Amino acid sequence: VYYNRKKCIRTVSFRPHCTSNRPAAPLGSRILTNPNDVFKHNMWDHVQWTEEDKENARLKAEENSSIRVPLNEQVKFDKDAGQIWEKFYETHHNKFFKNRKWLFAEFPELLPPAQTRTSHHEHTDIQTPSFPGQHAAFRILEVGCGVGNSLFPILSTIKKTDAFVYCCDFSSNAIELMKAHPDYDASMCHSFVHNICDEEVPFPFPPQSLDVILAVFVLSSIHPERMEGVVNRLSAYLKHGGVFLFRDYGRYDFSQLRFKNGIILHIISTNICTYFVQNLFVNAGLDEIQNLEDKRLQVNRGKKVVMRRVWVQSKFKKR
Repeated sequence: VYYNRKKCIRTVSFRPHCTSNRPAAPLGSRILTNPNDVFKHNMWDHVQWTEEDKENARLKAEENSSIRVPLNEQVKFDKDAGQIWEKFYETHHNKFFKNRKWLFAEFPELLPPAQTRTSHHEHTDIQTPSFPGQHAAFRILEVGCGVGNSLFPILSTIKKTDAFVYCCDFSSNAIELMKAHPDYDASMCHSFVHNICDEEVPFPFPPQSLDVILAVFVLSSIHPERMEGVVNRLSAYLKHGGVFLFRDYGRYDFSQLRFKNGIILHIISTNICTYFVQNLFVNAGLDEIQNLEDKRLQVNRGKKVVMRRVWVQSKFKKR
């Protein structure tokens, strides 16, 4: 999508709606007020789409979806997903690693409560057979951790606290790359290979033992027919009052519109939207804290290209 200087890109500043007393996450504060300034920064926040923008996106998605991957090839992609991810990490290693420094601005729930900010805080352990992180007072699980884009900012922040992080990924290559990172600390985290779609394989911790579950750009890679089961199983591991933090590609995001005919898979055609997310998590026994669309302009200043990004960001609390 190339920027057209004749067309004004409208933006608006606002505070995102939040359905609890918790302050809304910042979601960025760089607002484009003059279209001529679009190439001055790499990202602009809180972009308001015109009706024309929405219609153009709808038509592009419809065009891209007119020819789909044959059913037999879809089955093959699903069946061979493990091999595909292993090859991906084997080829790229950690070349795409990008530290998610925005995590705590958007998800302050990842921060351990003040009473856990001592290394030897006394608390009551869960009465269950021994498991990694059993003695922690605050436990986080990240699913689809990749090579540690979220893990390493979290580990850096929770040092000298009584917190512990679990992280899992579909790919054993990703886990090995993460463990080889110089900032990996096995005393503060436990990483393991796990397919969250597998209904039979248990997690290395008991139900109702987690304070936070984090899923960043993960559910969009799962077949829509499996999403409900995945969310239900994961939610069972949250304590009452624990939170599920979710961020993923939204409807008409650039990642959906850039594909050509015949390349649309269930990953892109899922069209994740706030209504869909709300039903998914509420049906799993969680209450909405935050559920919104995050619309931004991502700018390649060198190539003078503007990409419309749409993400869904949500927070749900276990009843």
